[in-house]
Amino acid sequence: MDLRLALHELAAQHRLDAAAARRLQALAGFDAEPAALRRWLPIGMAVLAAALLGLGLIFWVAANWEVLGRFGRFALLQGVVLLFGLGALWRPAWRAPLGLLVWLGTGALFAYFGQTYQTGADPWSLFALWALLTLPLALALRSDLLWAPWVLGAFVGIALWIQAHSGHSWQVGPDDLAVHAAGWAVALLLVGAMGAPGRSVTGAGPWALRTAATLAVVVVTGTALAALFARTISAHYLLGLGVLAGMAAVFVPRRHFEVFVLSAVALGLNTLLVAGLGRLLFEGGGAGDPIGRLLLLGCGAAALLAGSVKVVLQLARRAEASGDAA
Repeated sequence: MDLRLALHELAAQHRLDAAAARRLQALAGFDAEPAALRRWLPIGMAVLAAALLGLGLIFWVAANWEVLGRFGRFALLQGVVLLFGLGALWRPAWRAPLGLLVWLGTGALFAYFGQTYQTGADPWSLFALWALLTLPLALALRSDLLWAPWVLGAFVGIALWIQAHSGHSWQVGPDDLAVHAAGWAVALLLVGAMGAPGRSVTGAGPWALRTAATLAVVVVTGTALAALFARTISAHYLLGLGVLAGMAAVFVPRRHFEVFVLSAVALGLNTLLVAGLGRLLFEGGGAGDPIGRLLLLGCGAAALLAGSVKVVLQLARRAEASGDAA
């Protein structure tokens, strides 16, 4: 319901004059500053400034690639990491954005190292080293401003590790089930570390958890879909369904309920179930009207979506009523 429209209707119903209508709008809080604006606006501006400054530095180094020598490039990147690290120690109020700059500078340093010295190592090892060396920084800052991008970099490393240990191919086959299962296990461990089980250690907030869970859903769903549409359906599909169902079961209880994460998991489950129904209906071009099968697939997808939305909304209302909504 549109609250402004409801107030206009209320004012018209009771024939309020202009002064009374303004008083009604003031009581509704339309003219007041949002309660969280003073807290979140400076943080958001600091994060945006840090991200733009870090990316600007990376682009500047790339633009002056031929002007700077090898020693100058390394000295510049290392100096930036050291400078912003000291700034984070000196100014506690700036630690989160400066920590983000340190993380970006460290990534740029590893990227340049990988391009300068062709060691033959797989790219996943650089992402793994980047995540490992910046882990103490994230643990010290205990802020979503650093944990969320750190999780993103770690998941890129997981995806590249899976690709490297499955024959350097993004295709899914029965022989690489153990590799994908290991990668999924690490992804789920990261979700747990960002969630309630590891929050006392990491200090991560809701956005770090949401980032990790969403990326885990993308990794699992993408692999399961590739297995489903392969010539021979492999066990990745059923395992993916089981993993997503397990994630849903974890986030349904009130103590761990998170509507964002549960919605992402529900979307992944719906995608796999609808895709599986589609292959079941259309594989082999069996007898029957294709339009009818398409209509059946659409009805099934609509029913799954409606059921998922209803369940998630009911759980959200339950959590809101008990005061446990994330």
